[in-house]
Amino acid sequence: QVQLVESGGGLVQAGGSLRLSCAASGRTFSTYDMGWFRRAPGKEREFVAGISWSGTNIYYANYVKDRFTISRDNAKNTVYLQMSSLKPEDTAVYYCKIGPQILTSTGMDYWGKGTLVTVSS
Repeated sequence: QVQLVESGGGLVQAGGSLRLSCAASGRTFSTYDMGWFRRAPGKEREFVAGISWSGTNIYYANYVKDRFTISRDNAKNTVYLQMSSLKPEDTAVYYCKIGPQILTSTGMDYWGKGTLVTVSS
């Protein structure tokens, strides 16, 4: 059974940093994209960042570009999100996703249960 487990969320002051991790187990995800989405209170889920299996292609939403860095370790089936210069508007539950294409919904996508990031002003 496939499991995605996020960790690293918490409470941080504006301007601070956090590093999220998402460890996948249950199968090998060769050629799959990995990435992060978030859902802020009262808002729909939105894309944050994605990375291809090789790491060659990396995508960021405009609102996190130059502040967040995504990376992955295929040997560990793990994707990371280094978040810096955090803003109160970054407060959200952050979800890890693994799928054939990070920006497209398919029947072969896997999601974690999320980790809460709270940024205080």
